[in-house]
Amino acid sequence: MGDSLQSLFVLGSSHHQAPLEVREQLALNSGAVNALQLQLIEAGVMRECLVVNTCNRLEVYGLANPGAGTEDTIRNYLSRAQGVSRQLLDQHSCWHSNLDVLQHTMEVCAGLDSQMVGETEILGQMKSAYAAAKAAKVTGPVLNRLFEKSFQAAKTARTQTGISRGQISIGNVAVDLACRIFGKLDQSRVLLLGSGEVGEKTAQALKSRGAADISVSSRTYENAHRLAHELKGAAIEFDDFVDHLHHFDIVIGSTAAPGALLSKAVIRAAMQARPERPLFLIDLAMPRDIDPAVENLENVYLYNLDDLSSIANENLAARHSAIEEARKILKAQAWNLWLQLRRRELMRER
Repeated sequence: MGDSLQSLFVLGSSHHQAPLEVREQLALNSGAVNALQLQLIEAGVMRECLVVNTCNRLEVYGLANPGAGTEDTIRNYLSRAQGVSRQLLDQHSCWHSNLDVLQHTMEVCAGLDSQMVGETEILGQMKSAYAAAKAAKVTGPVLNRLFEKSFQAAKTARTQTGISRGQISIGNVAVDLACRIFGKLDQSRVLLLGSGEVGEKTAQALKSRGAADISVSSRTYENAHRLAHELKGAAIEFDDFVDHLHHFDIVIGSTAAPGALLSKAVIRAAMQARPERPLFLIDLAMPRDIDPAVENLENVYLYNLDDLSSIANENLAARHSAIEEARKILKAQAWNLWLQLRRRELMRER
C-alpha cells in the first residue's frame, strides 16, 4: 500500500481525555479553525485537513505529507494555535491513525463517542465542519470520502439500533430539570444568551413544554432578533441584558465569548432583586459563560455540559446492547471503506 493511507490520522481532545476546565483552554473559535486548516495545508505539513470544534471536542483530521507531517510537528502547530503548552496538549489528547481513524470518525458521527451517548447534534456539527473545510478547499478525495461515508454509516447505525432512544439531548435534560425546579413552565421567563444551535434547541425544548416568554440576547443584534422572532419572543441588546437579568427564571449561556459573562456578583445582584424566586442557569458555552462560583448562591441552580451529560447517561446501562450492536455495524462499515480506499490507491499507483 502507498504512503497516502498510512499518513491518515486524527489528533483530538474531547471529554474522554480532558476535564471541562482543560477543554475551555483547547477550544478554538471559527476564525482560528479556518486559519489552522489553511496554515497546515500552506505549510506543506498536510495534503488534506479538516478541523472539528464543538463544545466537547477539538479534532484535527488529515492526510499528512510524509516526512513533513509527523505527529510531533502537527502537535506543535495545534499547541501554538491554541496558545497552550505541548505538555498540556499531550496530556489531554489522543492520536489515531490508518483504519482506526475510519472507525473513530463513524463512531463520532453516530453519537457513540459523545458525552451524551447517542445524541444527534454531533452529526450536524460534523456536517458543518466538513462543508466549511470543503468550501475552503482544504479537503481532498480521502477525507471527502471518509466523511461522506461516515454520515451514511451513522444513519445506518441509528436506524438499525436503539442508540438514540431515551433522554439523550441537552434540551430534554434541561426541560426535565426545569420542571423539577419550577413545576409547570408556563410562568417561567427564559433568557437565551447567544444564538448558537445547541442553545437554540434548548430554548425550543423549553418552549415545547410551555415556556412562552423567551428573550434572546446576542452580540450580533440581527441574530438575536431573527432567533427571537422564531421563538415568538423579544430581542435584548447585548450591552443591556445584565440590567434585565432579575426578570428571568431560566438563563441559557450559549455564546462564543472568550470568558465568563455572568459573575457571582452579577448573579447575586439579580437574586437580591428577585427574592424567594429560584434561578436556573444552564451553561452550554465553551469556554463557559457563567462563573462556577455562582452555584454557592442560595436558590441558584447551575448546570454545565458535564452535569447535563451525566444525567442523560443515567440510562446508559439499559442501552448497552444497542450501543454494542451499533459499534459492530460501524466497525464493518469502516473496514469496507478501508478496503475501498486501498483499492483506489493501488489503482492510482499502477
